[in-house]
Amino acid sequence: MQNSTKKILENFLAEDIKSGDITSKLLPRKKIIAHIISRENGIVAGVQYAKEIFQSRNCRVTIHKKDGQTVSPNQKIITIIGDTYPVLSCERTALNLMSRMSGIATQTSTYAKKIRAVSPKVGLYSTRKTAPGLRIFDKEAVVIGGGHKHRISLDEMVMIKDNHIAASDSFLDLVRRAKQKHKKIEVEVENLQNAIIAAREGADIIMLDNISPPKIEEIIKKLEQLNLRKNVKIEVSGGINQANVSQYARSGADMISIGRLTSSVAGLDLSLEVN
Repeated sequence: MQNSTKKILENFLAEDIKSGDITSKLLPRKKIIAHIISRENGIVAGVQYAKEIFQSRNCRVTIHKKDGQTVSPNQKIITIIGDTYPVLSCERTALNLMSRMSGIATQTSTYAKKIRAVSPKVGLYSTRKTAPGLRIFDKEAVVIGGGHKHRISLDEMVMIKDNHIAASDSFLDLVRRAKQKHKKIEVEVENLQNAIIAAREGADIIMLDNISPPKIEEIIKKLEQLNLRKNVKIEVSGGINQANVSQYARSGADMISIGRLTSSVAGLDLSLEVN
């Protein structure tokens, strides 16, 4: 684990403990055994981070369920052995992170299975709609659940979106400048005309945003007729949920990006129980 990640986890602990866990200080100092268990079915994620959190306070950790494995109610995920104070003072930080990551992984897995059932070649991608300070964990949870990270930060790849277009003088000039200065670019479009322009100017990815599956099929068919489809990937996004994701997977797109993978997620119900 990178030192930068360890530092982030240490900051998470510091946020919760501050000057000390005054309740746990009331307890006798002795060795205890505790287990992190699941209260519901799901996909486990964040196990290694929970392990690091407890080990940073000299606890011994045994992993029963690895990242990506399924878990059922009352199944043990981790066993922790250590003094009363460090085990209990680390409890909430470890559970919060694991719960969120496992919730994201579980939700991602549900979407990924629906997509694969229709078209195994279509990739599921997360967006930058993550919790501030938790992006690396949110994105990793998506991968654990069977999705892809897409870009982590704004400096990774040019992605021309609606507000960039609105603030520019010319859509065509903006796309051309981007392609001249950067090897890989993605362009968000909302109509066939701009999709054709983006493809002709060498966009690597065209994102069709808030467009219905039938309209997506029409745009892709037109790009094929113009011999513009083979050199560009088609990403679809906006308004995609579990009820309609299969329709989007059938549209002929290469990528499906869903913000709610990380922005609207219920954490997996986990608990730490002391023997």
